[in-house]
Amino acid sequence: MRPVRISLASLALAAAVALGGITGADVTGSRFFATAVAEAHAKGPAADLRVGLNQLLAEHATLAAAATQAALRGRKSEFAAAAEALDANSIDIANAIGSVYGTDAGEAFLPLWRKHIGMFVDYTMAKAAGSKKKQDKAVADLLQYADDFAAFLNSATPSLPKEAVAELVRMHIVSLKEVVDAQAARDYKLAFQKLRAASHHMQMVADPLADAISAQFPEKFAAK
Repeated sequence: MRPVRISLASLALAAAVALGGITGADVTGSRFFATAVAEAHAKGPAADLRVGLNQLLAEHATLAAAATQAALRGRKSEFAAAAEALDANSIDIANAIGSVYGTDAGEAFLPLWRKHIGMFVDYTMAKAAGSKKKQDKAVADLLQYADDFAAFLNSATPSLPKEAVAELVRMHIVSLKEVVDAQAARDYKLAFQKLRAASHHMQMVADPLADAISAQFPEKFAAK
């Protein structure tokens, strides 16, 4: 399996983007960049893990939205390309999980993760067809999935409370559903606002997961 590798420059850039997005700080200066590099270097592998998971999960939200938009408009070749990129992202996430918990865990994670993507495709197709019944079923399936996914993570890392994880996954589901709904209504300003919110929400999943993993495997993620 291919491990996720995050460069020092990527860490600095991610820190710059995060700080600029939250505070509106000027992140273009060399002084800020040097500080970000020094802080990232000091934190070592734990920072790599946190930034790596944030990058992968935010990419998941962005690629999912690209796929649903193409599906709603009936652009088959574009949907196929977006779906391929989204699946490559899923494989990267599974590889990241496998690099921590072992190959078997990574292989078990991938079909579980892919499952919720298929459910979102079902919701998108139901939305395009105007079928309220199928939309409701897809949402019910997704909400059940939140519990299943939370149980998986809790079994791997018991310090992650199952209900808390399930709630974060439900928030992810709702945030992406709002993107699809806005896309279907052709309200593209709202769709991009919701996509930004969905991408930002992924940090609420990535950060506690990274922290819990670092605490569970201190020998792997100790500062250098």
